Amino acid sequence: MEYLNLASLTESSAEAFQKQHPYPWLKIEKTLTDEGFRKLCENMPEVAMFNKDEGVKRAYGQDSHNRYSLHYKPGMQLPKPWMDFLEELQGDEYAKFLKRMLGGKGSLLTFEWHYAWQGCSVSPHCDASRKIATHLFYFNQENWQPEWGGQTLVLEDVEGKFPTHSAPRFEDLKEVASSSPAGNNSMIFGRTPDSWHGVRALNCPEGTMRRLFKVTANAMNFQVLWRKVRGKDPDGFRIRA
Repeated sequence: MEYLNLASLTESSAEAFQKQHPYPWLKIEKTLTDEGFRKLCENMPEVAMFNKDEGVKRAYGQDSHNRYSLHYKPGMQLPKPWMDFLEELQGDEYAKFLKRMLGGKGSLLTFEWHYAWQGCSVSPHCDASRKIATHLFYFNQENWQPEWGGQTLVLEDVEGKFPTHSAPRFEDLKEVASSSPAGNNSMIFGRTPDSWHGVRALNCPEGTMRRLFKVTANAMNFQVLWRKVRGKDPDGFRIRA
């Protein structure tokens, strides 16, 4: 079966993505086929496979991004639907989509799952310079309530006061747009020195988690290539599972 909804990807405008303010971003509805979305939701990796990141010190004084995280490594044992989906993401059609959206730039992909519980947040930040773009796939059913939060926020430093390597608060930045974590949709955004984004503290019920899967397109720069020589992926993880 197919997981990616190729019609939705094809209809996504690279021009609209590149011209967005204050940096490239785009919400994509129905990113996956209905059956593909259902299969993946029903077969999410178990929390026991994840690391629990809590109270981890971040650079530049930024708040900890508390969450469960699982970084994909070749050879990792996953439910079959996820193995099939990962194969699609490393295939020609998705590569064409990314290359079109990113103005012809090639990239090396990494994959990661994040689950977050009540009270977790992602403080405003800009991604590392080796990243070209990030594509977030949400895996929360339609019953996820707006008042629970979890929206990915596109933020703008209107006055240009904050350098990339700093720690502004949400109230220091203007909220330009948001992407709901509910249902079969995704959000792709490009990395720039001003691509501020974040997620306010979750207000979901205890026992409910915000679930997403992240594809990162990494530039083939010196840092990434040097990590590859040393047996690491672009994120610095050992390649073997």
